[in-house]
Amino acid sequence: MSANIVASSLAVGYGHRPIISGVEFTLEPGALMVLIGTNGSGKSTLLKTLGGLLTAQSGSVQVLGAEPGTLPARVAYLPQHPVSSHSLPLRVHDIVAMGRFAHRGLLRRTTAHDASIVIDVMKRTGADEFSARALRDLSGGQQQRTHLAQVLARQAEVLLLDEPTAGLDVNGRQAVADLISQERSRGVTVVMATHELGDAESADIVMLLAQRVVAQGTPSHALSDAALRECFGFTQPH
Repeated sequence: MSANIVASSLAVGYGHRPIISGVEFTLEPGALMVLIGTNGSGKSTLLKTLGGLLTAQSGSVQVLGAEPGTLPARVAYLPQHPVSSHSLPLRVHDIVAMGRFAHRGLLRRTTAHDASIVIDVMKRTGADEFSARALRDLSGGQQQRTHLAQVLARQAEVLLLDEPTAGLDVNGRQAVADLISQERSRGVTVVMATHELGDAESADIVMLLAQRVVAQGTPSHALSDAALRECFGFTQPH
């Protein structure tokens, strides 16, 4: 089985200023890696590099055996702040259906297969409950579920999720965890950025970031008291 993502001596950042360097990991199909850190720690920068939105400053990274950003139908990215025009009366169903554009293009007609996938992901995320409403009329949590449904509609082999549980209550966070588990069960590799330690419980690899890799490994190893104290100034209750 070949790895879905391989990073070696990877340095990421903006311009000529690296934020994180020396990043090393290999992710097999179905693996979950969780990036944890405060704002500005480098989580989003690393995700954007894996998605091809930023160029690696040095080292190498391969996603599905190719350069990041070259396989849009097979890799889906959920940004921390999805861009949607609230001035347009776009319905939730329309926004979720945009997740199929990478497969069929902007001008081709929606197929029965596309429609079936959109209906399925809306049911799985609960977005079907408000599918006819305009995005601008939704709560923050409902908007988050809509954007997550759009990403899942791509049916990608790699998911890059930046703070997918932001703005969600306990039930909402558990629903996202269940969705990720479902995707992993069909071989999808997931990289998720978060500041919630609980999101890392089922991860294969946790990378704790503070403008460098503070710790990396299983949740019990990476989230040690010493590492958490360095990143956040506190430790987990025992």
